[in-house]
Amino acid sequence: MEIIIAQKAPGAVGPYSHAVVHNGMAFCSGQIPLDPVTMEITGTTIETQTEQVMKNIAVVLKASGSSLDKIIKTTVFLSTMDSFAGMNKVYEAALKGHKPARSTFAVAGLPKGALVEIECIAALG
Repeated sequence: MEIIIAQKAPGAVGPYSHAVVHNGMAFCSGQIPLDPVTMEITGTTIETQTEQVMKNIAVVLKASGSSLDKIIKTTVFLSTMDSFAGMNKVYEAALKGHKPARSTFAVAGLPKGALVEIECIAALG
């Protein structure tokens, strides 16, 4: 296993790595909408926060040797299902037609009060 710490991604807010690469796959930890410089939540809308999350995922995937178009599976965590449409619009645009398998859940709370968190599994290369 190779532990990935992406230098251009927000630092981990707990005892975990950005991703673990194993057997040709990148297993990425959940990303919340943290600005990598300030380590503060970016934006107050689901759209702005999802844009930042997708940027963070792209940075982690690049550091892992993968990319957004290699994502196999995502799991999306929302603070409320009322945010689904706004998240889905930005998510779809970021993936540019790529449609990985996905699960979406509303949860009781997310780190730092984020509205969205997304984790993924991607192929390398």
